Amino acid sequence: MTIGEIITSRPSTVTPMYARPLTCSIGAELRNVDLADVAHDDALFTELRALLLEHKVLFFRDQRMSRADHVALAERFGPLEDHPVVGSDPEHPGLVRIYKDLDSPPEHYENAFHCDATWRENPPMGSVLRCVEGPDVGGDTIWVNMALAYQRLPGHVKEQIDGLRARHSIEATFGARMPIEQRLELKERFPDAEHPVVRTHPETGEKILFVNCFTTHFTNFHTPDNVRFGIDYAPGGADLLRYLISQASIPEYQVRWRWTPNSVAIWDNRSTQHYAVQDYWPAVRKMERAGITGDRPF
Repeated sequence: MTIGEIITSRPSTVTPMYARPLTCSIGAELRNVDLADVAHDDALFTELRALLLEHKVLFFRDQRMSRADHVALAERFGPLEDHPVVGSDPEHPGLVRIYKDLDSPPEHYENAFHCDATWRENPPMGSVLRCVEGPDVGGDTIWVNMALAYQRLPGHVKEQIDGLRARHSIEATFGARMPIEQRLELKERFPDAEHPVVRTHPETGEKILFVNCFTTHFTNFHTPDNVRFGIDYAPGGADLLRYLISQASIPEYQVRWRWTPNSVAIWDNRSTQHYAVQDYWPAVRKMERAGITGDRPF
């Protein structure tokens, strides 16, 4: 067994499931795994879920699973959710189509580091993303270990953000390009959510830095401990938020995946951020994602 290779405990008659780490901090590629089988096998799914908690994002090549298998696999983790802006497959609710071609609008907020849908009160637990069609080169996706990003913050910053909370907005992001009436209607359906700046992973207990491009401002920063004069709050609070958001751009916390048709990524949305690199125009990139409903961050 090579260094970093994990062989999980399964019956000897079954080919072992291998997870080969891709970086020192996040991500592993699994081989000898058919996700269509995992979607319908309790033991295989239990094994996969444990590896996901360990590596935070898992990658697979040459997966010939159907859309029904895709949905069935994601539903193993929990109920699926639709997206209010990005369209879903009409025959498979919850399977979101992220199709980019010459006629596609550029504003999908993929090419910014983000944690999916933190503008929800209960952001997604995770996602299963499959490449349907992609460019010969370009269109990679980057994932970031935000537990490690928190762990490596300076001590005085950890003290400063302990107990801080922040707002996350769909109106200020997806809604920004809409006519005002449509934008306000979107905000009425999805009021800004408030989450802790540092959340606790409900399964691993890890502390996670939980701010991203959907985060607009702190909600409880303006206290006597933090603010002597107005300038301490504005731009002081905003400067701190920008610093925290910038931690996702540190390469030592990242893994970068090159897509090929029928490759798949499964990630834990609670402990990661990701960034879809939009460097492939005018090539076509078609992805399908099943987002899994999560719980309220604490």
